[in-house]
Amino acid sequence: MAKGKNKTAFFCKECGFESPKWLGQCPGCKEWNTFVEEPILKSTSRKEQAGTERKKPTKLSEVSVLEEERVLTGIGELDRVLGGGIVAGSLVLVGGDPGIGKSTLLLQMCQRLVAIGKKVLYVSGEESVKQIKMRADRLGTFEQELLLLSETNLDFVSESISEWKPDVVIIDSIQTMYREEIGSAPGSVGQIRETTGVLMRLAKEMAVSIFVVGHVTKEGVVAGPRVLEHMVDTVLYFEGDGSASYRFLRGVKNRFGSTNEIGVFEMRGSGLVEVVNPSEYMLQGKPENEPGSVVACSMEGTRPILIEVQALVCHTNFNMPRRTAAGTDYNRVNLLMAVIEKRLGLRLGDCDAYINVAGGMRINEPALDLGIVAALLSSYRNQALDSETICFGEVGLVGEVRAVNMAEQRVLEAAKLGFQRCILPEVNKKQLEIPKELLKGMQLIGIQTVHEVLGVL
Repeated sequence: MAKGKNKTAFFCKECGFESPKWLGQCPGCKEWNTFVEEPILKSTSRKEQAGTERKKPTKLSEVSVLEEERVLTGIGELDRVLGGGIVAGSLVLVGGDPGIGKSTLLLQMCQRLVAIGKKVLYVSGEESVKQIKMRADRLGTFEQELLLLSETNLDFVSESISEWKPDVVIIDSIQTMYREEIGSAPGSVGQIRETTGVLMRLAKEMAVSIFVVGHVTKEGVVAGPRVLEHMVDTVLYFEGDGSASYRFLRGVKNRFGSTNEIGVFEMRGSGLVEVVNPSEYMLQGKPENEPGSVVACSMEGTRPILIEVQALVCHTNFNMPRRTAAGTDYNRVNLLMAVIEKRLGLRLGDCDAYINVAGGMRINEPALDLGIVAALLSSYRNQALDSETICFGEVGLVGEVRAVNMAEQRVLEAAKLGFQRCILPEVNKKQLEIPKELLKGMQLIGIQTVHEVLGVL
């Protein structure tokens, strides 16, 4: 073997599993044909580390955590998803489809941060500083100076961070960054893992908050090894239909706050605008007293959101009926239709069924079951449910309506928007302790089985 030849290993693109030889199936994530060959960085020897100072353990009682260590971004919906603001020394990954508004949201955040005196460095590997300036001009004026850097070499970026010592750094995007020590191309498994490790070290050592933009694959997950999501402190996904005006920022991982929080934005010509009351926004344009239209309540983190569930059931002309679900789980819809057919004796086997969650959101919460069942029955029997009625609850295989969590918040949200009736599980109704003045005259209807839904219709 030639002296000084670089050693290589095989890494899984999905989970980062390392193997000395190529494997057809990854032992870690069980995916096929995901191994790629990458060079291995030479590890630092102990002699080279001799000059560095070894860190000593710190007692838990001696560590002080101050409230001011969180910095508010000035964007309420973003602060909600982050858990109350930016934590000093945190590493945040922001993913989403191309053109969804990731860079726009982060640039608006920079605009608010520099206005309160924070030093922000915006590093772009995809745009020149002139292009960033053109995009910033569309968002309005910046009261203070924003530091811009167009660079893809991570070593130069690290030197700039060490020199300027900013409070917040934006890396757009992680797939464009590279280190010369690694021979593979930018965006490869080795490059992404190494660059993320360097950024994480900088964030912890210098107490600088770093936001990393990540591209997503066609499956909707961040491109690169799955270990990338494990290394960062917070993972945010920007979702929504690119042709529509609404955007949803969802937190799927957060070491400093609750997960599954959601922030709602509307895309306008001047940038992203917060939607303070998503329930009212989602119900705009809802038809009055139409069969197949039902309002349900879903919990996104700690926030109740009222959404419209639409169903269309009609007899099919084909041997195999067609079933479509937009905004919810397709298999869950088939399960609920089987429950209706078995427990209520309705013949849905020769019917096409289409379910749509209006507004572009994707809801997989079990509390949506009762809304889907009510919408299917309303469309099948061509009987409209009162437009002033809301429902939520989980439906089991034997047709029982089971209790859901945070029922009090759901009922209060419905009462705040003026609904007159609320159909909910009987168990939840018995446990509620809500003053009458907060209900604003709303009637609570507790049900135990799907048979009682027919009575409500």
